[in-house]
Amino acid sequence: MFDTLIRGGTIIDGSGAPGQPGDVGVTGDHIAAVGDLSTASAASILQAEGLVVCPGFIDVHTHSDLTPLADPRCASKVRQGVTTELVGHCGISAFPLERGTAQEQAVLENSVMMGHGLIEADWSDCAGYLEAIERARPAFNMATLVSNGTIRSAVIGFDNRPPTTDELKEMRRQVDLAMEQGAFGLSSGLTLYPSSVAQTDELVALCEQVARWDGLYISHVRHIPGWHFKSVEEAIEIGRRSGAAVQVAHLFLGDPRHWGEGNHLIEMIENARREGLDVTFDAYPYLAAGCPVSELTPRWVQDGGTEAMLSRLADPAVVEQAITDMGKGIPRRWDKIVVAYGGPYGDPAWKGKTIAALADDAGVSSEAMLFRLLIQSRDIGKLIVFNRVEEDVQQFVSHPLGMIGSDGIAIAADGPLGKSLVHPRFYGTFPRVLSVYVRERKALTLEQAIRKMSALTAERLGLKNRGLLKEGYAADLVIFNPTQVRDLATFEDPHQYPQGISHVMVNGQWVVKDGELTAARPGQVLRHQAHH
Repeated sequence: MFDTLIRGGTIIDGSGAPGQPGDVGVTGDHIAAVGDLSTASAASILQAEGLVVCPGFIDVHTHSDLTPLADPRCASKVRQGVTTELVGHCGISAFPLERGTAQEQAVLENSVMMGHGLIEADWSDCAGYLEAIERARPAFNMATLVSNGTIRSAVIGFDNRPPTTDELKEMRRQVDLAMEQGAFGLSSGLTLYPSSVAQTDELVALCEQVARWDGLYISHVRHIPGWHFKSVEEAIEIGRRSGAAVQVAHLFLGDPRHWGEGNHLIEMIENARREGLDVTFDAYPYLAAGCPVSELTPRWVQDGGTEAMLSRLADPAVVEQAITDMGKGIPRRWDKIVVAYGGPYGDPAWKGKTIAALADDAGVSSEAMLFRLLIQSRDIGKLIVFNRVEEDVQQFVSHPLGMIGSDGIAIAADGPLGKSLVHPRFYGTFPRVLSVYVRERKALTLEQAIRKMSALTAERLGLKNRGLLKEGYAADLVIFNPTQVRDLATFEDPHQYPQGISHVMVNGQWVVKDGELTAARPGQVLRHQAHH
């Protein structure tokens, strides 16, 4: 007698093995049996003929650090089959916080990544943050990294300088503490201030602590002029010198002069593995990124954090110098850079317009327009930047070493951000892989895609009982129609849930049933089981 019996589906277990017809019995929060359960009974029976039953998707790269505290339904993610998320990426984690300081305010504004303005922090360290998430009872499971940027701002502030010996010692202690309290590793965001200030040696020193706890170093690498390949080399070098396992976050080539050369990045990662280094990557299936306005400016503009940047830019001569320096950087296609969100200080009329169009209207250059947006929005605004080509994206999404990470945020169409022009990856990443790359392009088999979205990620994170549809494992499940599943979210109209995903179970409870959200919020906080 099971609590739930799922009958007659095609079971794709996440291992990469071919799908098999069969039944799944769930008792409590775990999978109790898989196979022919035709004689079994259950409190609740779901007929799954014609549908795929597979492990819940694990989103390895997300920025839902704080949104579950504001809206624990996590609708845009669970509706696409995501049952577990890893947060704390790109040098921005929700801890450590220096309570009552500008550092805390900066972290909370940044971590939400969309100026929710709804979060009051009652924590300072990793343990406190994870307890706050537990109290919020999100619909999905959550795990976190600690970030070098947040540690840096807590210890050094927002100055652009190397740490002193004592400061580096304290930063290493902070990594150690976070790992001991359950963080899965360290992130960096090396085009985002203040994470970007860190030089290679500083990152190696922090990653040595990560390696002691068997954690991961996940890097948003230096996407800066001339670093299109060197940035990945640096990540590999940090792994080589520190002993930490490395993951290159949202692998892409953003410099138009090197589009189509994705195979070079893949070769570098494969060569590192042949050398015995533990290097992998993740990617998302879109031709555009999302970023804060300041990320497109020269690094020196951002020195000292937001307040220092804005006071610097009050001088027109400084803006002129910044525009001149931008001309030496990565070529920007201003007609392919869209304002997604102006933040509380921005002009609502910007939304959905390209920088080029806004510049035309204002009779100024696109570069000058970018700085107007930056100053007026106080850098809380967000841009969508079309900066890659399909050939590279398909290669990264389909490569066996690549996991799927949305780089998105758990929100809801009827929630606080339902009016913002968010990136469609918030709603569509996982079904998009299944529809575009499996069904249409045949770049992956269904079994390969599901493995990348479940077991491969669980293995990478060291999650012992998730990621496979297997007896004894946590009952995190997705049920979808393989001929109908697809993303509906677009860049113009992103707040659309996907089609074809009828049921999603987290820890034995339906969070999506018959295509609709339920009231269940059974998510758990997952803590890294460190082997110190």
